[in-house]
Order: sequence, then structure tokens, then C-alpha cells
Amino acid sequence: MPDPTTPLDGKVALVTGASSGIGEATARALAAAGASVAIGARRADRLEALARELRAEGATVLTVDLDVTDEAACAAAVARTRDELGGLDVVVNSAGLMLLGPIVSADTEDWRRMITTNVLGTMYVTHAAIEGLVAQGSGDVVNISSVAGRVARSGAGVYNASKWAVNAFSESLRQEVTAQGVRISLVEPGAVDTELNDQITNEQARKTSKENYASMRSLQAEDVARAILYVVTQPAAVAVNEVLVRPTDQTQP
Repeated sequence: MPDPTTPLDGKVALVTGASSGIGEATARALAAAGASVAIGARRADRLEALARELRAEGATVLTVDLDVTDEAACAAAVARTRDELGGLDVVVNSAGLMLLGPIVSADTEDWRRMITTNVLGTMYVTHAAIEGLVAQGSGDVVNISSVAGRVARSGAGVYNASKWAVNAFSESLRQEVTAQGVRISLVEPGAVDTELNDQITNEQARKTSKENYASMRSLQAEDVARAILYVVTQPAAVAVNEVLVRPTDQTQP
């Protein structure tokens, strides 16, 4: 009889952006639920520290040096996961950037970084994994979007655009593969207390965003990880395609 405390026993998961924030919390949650986890990110030192912790708790962990903007690296990460962990059942695309700021007089390098990471990174990893999931007739792809993928706001135009793209890509893919047993899901957090605010390059946008987050009880990364775990532990006949999770205190989109 399956152990209800480890519903992912025997499953293999790949989590991108696993060196911090939602990705790190998700790797912990999936490992605690029994999955073998491949954790990918650019910051190798953080990945190794996380891997040591998870292994000490009994988890099977593979670290993958992964820049999701590099298509070849994404394909290699998926191949290594399958080769070294014996398969692939769950993909969580968590790598992302939130470089807020006005469109007028913007530093367009921020735009490039967001589009290549948030959109192409999600697409590259998914493209590398999806044929194998379809071939086995099962699996989950969970793409981390945002409430910003639903409502556009001044000062977040390109971030909004990147998350709307993730939503559209996910729904189109869902229609394409759901009849083959592969579930495509979106998890759309509101304000989450992670490092994303610190990475905003526009000084005023960074200040405003931090003040906004400080005005409420923001979500913690673990809150979002629990939503992801809920999605991927449903019975095979149940697909939770979209989860919007916001702080109780968040009144604005």
C-alpha cells in the first residue's frame, strides 16, 4: 500500500531555478514527498549546499549546472536527469526574473533578460522534456507564472508580457498533450518574499516593489511549493491546470 506521506515515491522531478526562492522550496517539498530530484540553476555553490541537506534527509539528488537561456544546456539537463535518475515524471519551470520598471526610457537589456529567462527558458526545458513524457503516457509540467500573467499594471509591462506568454504557451501545450496523459499546469503566485525584488535594476521600481511587499503578509516560497505539490500529487485522471495563490492581504493584482 502506498505511503501517504511520500506520494511521489518512485517519481523523478526536475526543478529549475532551484538555488533559491520557489525553486528551492519546491525541490525540498518534492524530495520530502519521496521524489528523486534533479535541481538546476546557475549558482553551483547554492545547489551543492541544498543537495547536501536533502541527501542528509535521505533524498536522491542530482545537481545540474543550468542556465535556462541556453537551449543546449536545457536539453542536457533533461537528458542527465533521465540517464542518472532513471526517468522523468515532473518538470517544474521555476527559473525567472522580475525586472520591473517603466517602458519609457527602459533599459532594454532587462527586457531581453526577462524574455529569455521567463519565456524561452520555460519553453526550452519543456521542449526537451515533453516528447519523453508523451511517450510514457504520463507526467506533469508545472510552469510558474504570476498574477502578473492575468492583469497588466503600469511599471510591469514587459514582466506582464513574459508571464502572459507563459500562460498562453502552457494552455496551448495542455490542449496538445492532455489526451496523451501529460498534465500541464500553471501556478500563479501573488507577492512572494523571495530574492526577486533585490534583482530589480530600476531603483525606483525596486523601492516601490519592496514597500508594497512590506505592506502585507507576503507569501513565503514554501506556500507556493505546497500548491505545486498539490498539483502533481492528484490522481492521474485529475488535472489541476491553474492555481492562483495570493497573500490574504493583497488587494491589488
